Amino acid sequence: MSEYQYYEFQAVDRPLTKEQMAELRAYSSRAHITPSSFVNVYNWGDFKGNPERWLEKYFDAFLYLANWGSRRLMLRIPKRLLLPDTVSTYCIEENLSYRTKDGHIILSFYSEEEEHEWTDGEGWLASLVPLRSDLMHGDQRCLYLGWLLAVQGGMLDNDTLEPPVPPGLGDLNASLDCLADFLRIDSDLVAAAAECSPGEQAANLSKKEIDAWVLNLPSTEKDAILVRMIDGDDPHLAAELRQRAILEMRGRGTLYRELRRTAGEIIARAEIIAEARKKEDAEQRAREKARRERAQAEKRKKHLESLIGKESGLWAKVEKLIATKQPKRYGEAVSLLQDLHDLADVRCKSSEFLPRMSALYREHERKTALLDRFKKAKLLG
Repeated sequence: MSEYQYYEFQAVDRPLTKEQMAELRAYSSRAHITPSSFVNVYNWGDFKGNPERWLEKYFDAFLYLANWGSRRLMLRIPKRLLLPDTVSTYCIEENLSYRTKDGHIILSFYSEEEEHEWTDGEGWLASLVPLRSDLMHGDQRCLYLGWLLAVQGGMLDNDTLEPPVPPGLGDLNASLDCLADFLRIDSDLVAAAAECSPGEQAANLSKKEIDAWVLNLPSTEKDAILVRMIDGDDPHLAAELRQRAILEMRGRGTLYRELRRTAGEIIARAEIIAEARKKEDAEQRAREKARRERAQAEKRKKHLESLIGKESGLWAKVEKLIATKQPKRYGEAVSLLQDLHDLADVRCKSSEFLPRMSALYREHERKTALLDRFKKAKLLG
C-alpha cells in the first residue's frame, strides 16, 4: 500500500495576507493555498512545517490523517473563552493535550490505531471546525470525548474518577458525532458515559434569563459592550458574554453531576450496553429474516397456485428443454421440475410425480451433467 498523509489547516477568525500565503508557499509548491486554508497530500516525503507553530501564527484549526492509523485534530481558541484549568481536567497524555501561547490555548486530540480500510482526509475538518465555536460557547463535550478516548485506550487505571460530565452527552450534534468517528471512540462507551449527563437544555439560558441578566448590567458596561460590538474587532464577543451570563446566573459547576464514576465502572457499563445491543441486533436480524422468509413463501405459494392445471404442458416443456442438450436449458428444465415437485407435494400428489421423475431419470441416464443437476435439486425422492 502506498503512503498517504493528509494535512489541512483552516483560518477562521482572520484571513491570511498575501505575504503569509507567500510564506506558506515556500514550504510546498504543490499545496492548495487560499486566504483561509492550506491543504496538501504527501505520498512520499514529509510535511516541512510545524503544525503548532502554524496555528500560533496563521491558522485556527488543523487536521492530520495518515493511512497507517495516526489522526490528529488541533484547535486554537482564545484563552479567555476556554480556561486552561478547565481543559486540564480532561487531558490524558497524548489523547488530549494543550499548550498556551499569546493569549490562546491550542488543543490537540490524537488517536493512533491501525487502519484496516483506506480513509481519505478530505472533508473531515469542515465537519469538525464547529467544535471550536462550541467550546467558545461553553460546550465541553468534545473535551470529555478526548478523556473517553484515553479510557478506551487503557491509559487510565480502573479506579480513576471521571471528570465533570457535560450536559447533552447523550445527544451529540453532527460535529461531535464526527469527532467520535474521527477518533474512533466506541459508540457503546459514549452511550455508557452519557447515562449520567444532564440534558443539553441544561447548558442553555432561556430568553427570560438573558433578559434579566442584561437588565441588571450597569449602563456604563452596556455602553462598553455596544462600542465593542460596533467596532467589530472582536469576533468572539457574543461567546464571551454568553459564558459570563451563564457563570453569573448559574454559577460554575452547577450543571455537572456531583457523583462521579470510575473509568472501570464506565467500561463495565459499556460492555453491558454492547451485549444488549448485540442481542437486540441479533433479534432484529432474526425478525427480518423471518419476514423475508414469509414473503418468499407467500410468493412461492402464489406461483405454484398459478401452475395448477398446467402440469401436462410443463412436463412436455421439460422434455423439449432436455432435448436441446444445452447446459443452460438443463437449468431451465430443472427449475420447472422443482415447480412440479413442489406443486405435487402441496397437492398431496407425490405418488404421481415420483414415477414420472424416475422414468425421466432412466431415459436420460447417460447424460451425466443432467443427472448431476437432478441429484443436486433432490428431485429423486
